[in-house]
Amino acid sequence: MKTSSRGVTLVEMLIVVAIIGLIAGITFPAVSSGLESLRLRSASDSLVSFLNGALNRAERRQEVAEIAISTQESAVYLTTPSLSRELDMPSGITIRAVWPRLPGEIQGPRRFLLLPGGAVPRIGIEIANRKGTRRLVRVNPMTGVPEVEPIEASQEAAP
Repeated sequence: MKTSSRGVTLVEMLIVVAIIGLIAGITFPAVSSGLESLRLRSASDSLVSFLNGALNRAERRQEVAEIAISTQESAVYLTTPSLSRELDMPSGITIRAVWPRLPGEIQGPRRFLLLPGGAVPRIGIEIANRKGTRRLVRVNPMTGVPEVEPIEASQEAAP
């Protein structure tokens, strides 16, 4: 009498689970690093769009606009006579500094005024993710267009 059994033994199942665990353990750091980079890129793009909207509002609608940047809350605020908006940074992204840096400590948010027909102020917002990768979103004073730059570890001077 011949008995044939079908199925998977416990040892085979443990080997498969161990292989899956090894693959997941090896790929997790690469995936999490990629997600951190995506969050940083998304936050920089959101800041560019936010600043662009504020600059356009001042020029096209001829409204005085105030941009307030809070490093404590990691948020940017836009206030005009007819509009009030807030941009919070995504989870894991913080506003580290506002450029140009001023001597001494400043309590509260840094404020910039956008006047219709006026010169574009030098605004720079340094953001960073949990891994310490930093980006600078700044308004080019010559063109008035926000742009994103990576910040190297050796680069510490204001733009």
